[in-house]
Amino acid sequence: MLALADALRRRPGGDDLRITCLGTERGMETRLVPARGYELRLIPPVPLPRKPTPDLLRVPGRVWGAVARTRALLEELDADVVVGFGGYVALPAYLAARRARVPIVVHEQNALPGLANRIGARLAARVAVTTPGTPLHAGEHVGMPLRTAISSLDRAGRRAEARAAFGLDADRPTLLVFGGSQGAATLNRAAVGAADALTAAGVQVLHARGPKNTDVEVPARPAASAPYVVVDYLERMDLAYAAADLALCRAGAVTVAELSAVGLPAAFVPLPIGNGEQRRNALPVVEAGGGLLVEDADLTPSWIGEHLVPLLTDPAALAGYAEHAAAAGAPDADERLADIVVDVARGPR
Repeated sequence: MLALADALRRRPGGDDLRITCLGTERGMETRLVPARGYELRLIPPVPLPRKPTPDLLRVPGRVWGAVARTRALLEELDADVVVGFGGYVALPAYLAARRARVPIVVHEQNALPGLANRIGARLAARVAVTTPGTPLHAGEHVGMPLRTAISSLDRAGRRAEARAAFGLDADRPTLLVFGGSQGAATLNRAAVGAADALTAAGVQVLHARGPKNTDVEVPARPAASAPYVVVDYLERMDLAYAAADLALCRAGAVTVAELSAVGLPAAFVPLPIGNGEQRRNALPVVEAGGGLLVEDADLTPSWIGEHLVPLLTDPAALAGYAEHAAAAGAPDADERLADIVVDVARGPR
C-alpha cells in the first residue's frame, strides 16, 4: 500500500493527490502510515471466524456496519478510486465502493487469494496479482510493489559497504538466514547445526535469529574461521540482501518478491501451516531456476551441508541462480500498479 502511495506521489502533479489509507486500530498501519506522511482513517475490523461458532451470527451486522462507515468516508473524501490489498479492511471497502459507485482496483499479494480479494475481484475495474497464474478473476500480473530502497538496490555496488556493516569479510561467499521479523525455529536449528560445515568450507553467515530467540547461539569460531554473525533483527534488509550471495528463508509473498527483485537466489522453506500459499509463492522463482525449495520437515543441518555448501562454493552456479532469480522479479511493480490506478481513476464511474 505504501509503495503504491509513494509511486503515485512521485508522478508529475503527485503532490496534489489526496491519498487516504484505511486501517483498523489494531493494525501496524497505525504506526507505519503516519510515519510515512499519509492520512489514516480507521474503520471497525471484521474478522471471519474460521470455524462455525455463535460469533459467526454477528458477522453480517459487523460487515454492514463497517460498510456504512466506509461509505460515509468515501463520500466525505469524494474518492475517485479505491485500491484494496485484501484483509479485514478490504471487504467493507469493496462493498462500500460498489454502493457508492467508486471504481475499485484489487491487488493480491499471495499466489492463493483470500476471501476478501476473491469477492473484490468480481467487483473491480482492474485486478493485479503478484504471482503469475494466481486464480483470481481477470488478474493481470504486475508483481509486488516494493519500497525503492529494495527495488533500486545495486547489490554488487553495495556489497563491500554491506559486508563491512555486519562485520563480514569482503570476499567470502555469504549465506543470509532469516525467518521473518520473529525468526523461525526450524531455520535457526538447521543453520546453527550446520555452522561447522558452512564455515569450514569458507562460507560466512549472517543469521537473524529473531528478537525472542536469544538462546540461539553459535560457539566461538577459531580465529581463521569464516565469520558466523548472529543478530536479533535486521533493520536494514537492503544491506542484508547486498551482503548475501544466497538466502535461507521462509516464502512469504513480500520475501519472495524482494529477493527476486534484487536478484538474490534463495532456498525457500515454506511455513508448514496454513493453506500452502507460501509454497505457491516460491514455485515460480524455483521453476525459473532462481532458487531451491525444501519442506520444513526436511530442513536439517545435513541438508544444508549437502545442498547449500556446494552451491555457495561454486561462483558460476551461484551467478546462474542469481540471473534466473532476477529474471523472475518485477522491480517496477509499484509503477505498473500506479499506471493501473491512474487509468481507472481517470475513467468513467
